Amino acid sequence: MTHLAINWSSVGLQAGQLLLSLSILVILHEFGHYITARWFNCRVEKFYLFFDPWFALFKKKKGETEYGIGWLPLGGYVKIAGMIDESLDKETLQQPAQPWEFRSKPAWQRLIIMIGGVVMNVLVAFVIYSFILMVWGDKKIPTASMKYGVHVVDGTLYKMGIRNGDRILSIDGEPVADFEKLRRKLILGQQVQLQRGDQLVSITMDKDLIGQLVENRNRSSRGFLEVRRPAIAFFVPDTTPAYQSGLRRDDRIVAVDSVRFSFYDELQEKLSASKGRTVSLTVERNGQERVLPVAVNQEGKIGFLAYGYSYQQMDSLGWLQLNVKRYGLLAALPAGVQKAGNELQDYIDQFKKILDPDTGAYKGVGGFKAMGSIFSGAGWDWESFWRITAFLSIVLAFMNLLPIPALDGGHVMFTLYEIVTKRKPSDKFLEYAQVAGMAILLGLMIYANANDWLGWGR
Repeated sequence: MTHLAINWSSVGLQAGQLLLSLSILVILHEFGHYITARWFNCRVEKFYLFFDPWFALFKKKKGETEYGIGWLPLGGYVKIAGMIDESLDKETLQQPAQPWEFRSKPAWQRLIIMIGGVVMNVLVAFVIYSFILMVWGDKKIPTASMKYGVHVVDGTLYKMGIRNGDRILSIDGEPVADFEKLRRKLILGQQVQLQRGDQLVSITMDKDLIGQLVENRNRSSRGFLEVRRPAIAFFVPDTTPAYQSGLRRDDRIVAVDSVRFSFYDELQEKLSASKGRTVSLTVERNGQERVLPVAVNQEGKIGFLAYGYSYQQMDSLGWLQLNVKRYGLLAALPAGVQKAGNELQDYIDQFKKILDPDTGAYKGVGGFKAMGSIFSGAGWDWESFWRITAFLSIVLAFMNLLPIPALDGGHVMFTLYEIVTKRKPSDKFLEYAQVAGMAILLGLMIYANANDWLGWGR
């Protein structure tokens, strides 16, 4: 029961961070539509966080606008008078157009209102990244500085030729200056250069295996590649066999049944081969070694965590080099813009991989579970929270610009068509397009979340 409580606590923490992050981004996105609509004297009838079919958790009318919180946490909306949107308000559209309605405004004004949410999300990403660079700085870990190389968590990487202890030097000829970007670069890259002992090795990534790599990334809580580390106990719950046998935090495990090793991945191999029996752990504590008899469960575990060290702690232990560059206010603003641009480009490159059926990367498309898993489950880390929120803001801006009816990009597409051809699509056509777009989005949402839980894409 203790392990179950810990897991649910972690899940709850991740869900809370995801909900807060998306709430902030949805409110600001909808505010972008709201403020531009008011700018052009359009009447905004509703401004809601989350959707409110049948009833709302909270609502209050101020002036012409009803502000509220719905019960269905799938986004949010502003209802602009005279606009064909999620509400599909047919009765209003059958009446003569009024000066305060969206449909009575010139096409260029309607275009600005439609892109207001996307622009707001981009600006939010700029501001958050600038704030992060000022407060915490730009943190990078050159992969060449990792003393023990990488720990390959995903067996797919073994098929590609990467091994525990490899030091990845470059991808497609470019040095990897940031370990946090390594996973993304591996998915997007083709040629990997690494150091294995005294040898330089070049590996060509197999396109057919990328889909499996992306899929496994969504299923793993740590990703498919980690910093290789010694077998040191970071956290030992007092209800586990390891604790009851005498294992304590900071103990270094150096042998199993007298077979010596150095790294945590080697310990995992030894324990996996000893499922269901008791082994003798040799641990080093305060310069002295002692032997502990420990029961290994059927999953090949004894009940302790080796992960939890921050990059700052790993830097102080000499496992890697953490480079931190802090910015003043004037320097942080352009640097924040550049960082947001780089993140957007990386995301677009990944999106292209997903659209390529040859890679099978569509199998890794995830929903709310996958999104929640990118937040920390070990504790509330504000730096990590804001970094993820800034990235999600970029994702939200990009996804909303896709030319799908019911998204901002769909409305923009029809408005641009009107500007170019001088012909406005009929209300009936826009109504049908809205319904079709909502059906597409609902289908994608069902697929992504089912992929999380049921593995539909696998």
